[in-house]
Amino acid sequence: MSASDHVFTLGIEEEFQIVDPETRELRSHIQEILEEGKVTLKENVKAEMHQSVVELGTDICRTAEDARGQVIRLRSELAGYAAKTGLKIASAGTHPFSHWHDQRITDDARYEVIVRDLQQVARANLIFGLHVHVGIPDRESAIHVMNQARYFLPHLFALSTNSPFWLGRNTGFKGYRLKVFERFPRTGIPDAFESLSEYEDYIKLLIKTRCIDNAKKIWWDIRLHPFFNTLEVRICDAQSRVDDTVALAALCQAIIFKLYKLQRQNLTFRLYRRRLLDENRWRACRYGLEGKLIDFGAESEVDERSLIQELLDFIGTEMEELGNGKQVEHVESILRGGSGADRQLEVWSNSGHDMKAVVDHISRETYEGLTVPEPMAAAKS
Repeated sequence: MSASDHVFTLGIEEEFQIVDPETRELRSHIQEILEEGKVTLKENVKAEMHQSVVELGTDICRTAEDARGQVIRLRSELAGYAAKTGLKIASAGTHPFSHWHDQRITDDARYEVIVRDLQQVARANLIFGLHVHVGIPDRESAIHVMNQARYFLPHLFALSTNSPFWLGRNTGFKGYRLKVFERFPRTGIPDAFESLSEYEDYIKLLIKTRCIDNAKKIWWDIRLHPFFNTLEVRICDAQSRVDDTVALAALCQAIIFKLYKLQRQNLTFRLYRRRLLDENRWRACRYGLEGKLIDFGAESEVDERSLIQELLDFIGTEMEELGNGKQVEHVESILRGGSGADRQLEVWSNSGHDMKAVVDHISRETYEGLTVPEPMAAAKS
């Protein structure tokens, strides 16, 4: 299968912070931005549960370079609309110091149900993620690929860690966003499923017993999309830099493509139990690229960077076939220079623990490569 006939398309969803450039605090201002943005951004922009969060989603893309163009355009347009209301956007897994109880909830029936059901767990879920959708030919194959792809989720998360701060404190974690999200039900790495029918029976049982009303309320780190033939990788923190977003999306695409190819050749990647994968997920949250993950086959600890280099070797051919070869170089630059969390912590340390300086840094990186006006005078709430 070559790049010319593949169906492993890409879609990228990014969740952004709406920030007051003077106070650096989050602002519950999504409705004003949507009033302007819906005209041109249309279905590419959505409100989220908190009014200080806005989501952008690309159209279907074939390559990472296609996605890059869309990500830059959408970010630029959103930043332009924010500027008209005196605000800026910023992209990271958590805001360094704004408190969830100061944020307004979006007036929407779906979010009202979630808050009613989950109460403070929902209200406190002030986090920002990067979700990558990868097309896959059929849902039966998708279940088996999802089972195998679970192994690589901690690797992807370690690369993406971009949330070391929470409510004004250095958490000691490189990726604290997942620790916040774990309070929700049906999160984390899913169990393996024997077949599509077993997965569908599970969904039907949850709906029948009123645990959920639809499959979108399953918030695993990777999930088969309820309506489309895509696998959705949901584990990554929101990325400040466009290049990091695009590189992570390219990795997700190549992993799923590789595992599908192996399956078509009657080969399978070894399956591991969730309880083992969770050990690596914890280490990725805590240490990011600076830690060690477990090589379960060798029953030993291995430097995270070495395991990601092995991953790049594993999917190297697929990266080239998908037209994403240049993204390998950027992943290697992340391995050398650190993830977004490492950069945030460096700014925090060098600024004398100034959280506002960290917000400025996140925003600067978010705007890299964009063409947008400076914010007008700050709008009144």
